[in-house]
Amino acid sequence: MKKNSAYIIGIAGGSASGKTTFLQELCKRFNSEDLALVSQDNYYKAREEQQLDDNGEINFDLPSAIDLDRFAADLKKLREGLAIHKTEYTFNNDGKSAKKIVIEPAKVIITEGLFVFHYEEIAAMMNHKVYFHADDELRLDRRIKRDQNERGYPESDVRYRWKNHVRPADQQFLEPHRDGCDRVIINNISFNQELDELERFIRKIIAQ
Repeated sequence: MKKNSAYIIGIAGGSASGKTTFLQELCKRFNSEDLALVSQDNYYKAREEQQLDDNGEINFDLPSAIDLDRFAADLKKLREGLAIHKTEYTFNNDGKSAKKIVIEPAKVIITEGLFVFHYEEIAAMMNHKVYFHADDELRLDRRIKRDQNERGYPESDVRYRWKNHVRPADQQFLEPHRDGCDRVIINNISFNQELDELERFIRKIIAQ
C-alpha cells in the first residue's frame, strides 16, 4: 500500500447473505472522511449486454455481467484520493428512479459484491478480505422477500434464478475464496458481535 493511499477492505458474500444490511449499519458508525463504500451492484452492464442462459433468460450472476474496467478504475481513483461519480443501478425496476452517486475518497474504502474476490485486479488492491455467509434456505427466503418488495420480481422468477444462476455462481465464483479470507462472518441469526469487531478493526486502521 502506498503511503498516502487508502486501506481497502473487500467484502463478498452470496445473494441475500446480509451484506447490505451489515454495511448500512457499519457505515452509520463512521463519517465520510474515514469510510467510503463502493458496491459492485452499481456496475452492472445494460440488459442488452448481458448473457442469456439456455432458456433465453438473462443471467446477472456471472462475472461478465459487471463492467469490470469501470469498477477497477473507480476503485483505483478512490484509493489515490479522487472522488468518483456513478448512476445507481435499479435492477430494472421501472418504478424506481436512479440516483446520481458521488463517492468521496476516505481513509478506508470498502468494496463489496459477489465477485470482488474473483476479479484478480480488484482482489489485488485489497488489504483485508471478509467473507459473509448465511445458510442457503435462509438466503433464499430473504431473496424472495427482497426481490418481490424492492425489485418487483415474482417468486417463480426468483426461484428459477436461484436454482439456475445464483447457486451455480456461488459454487464457482465465490465459495472457493472463503478459505483465503481474513475473517468469516456467519449471519444466520445476528451479526452484532462481528459488526462491533470490524468497527474496532477499522478504527485502529484510521488511527494509524
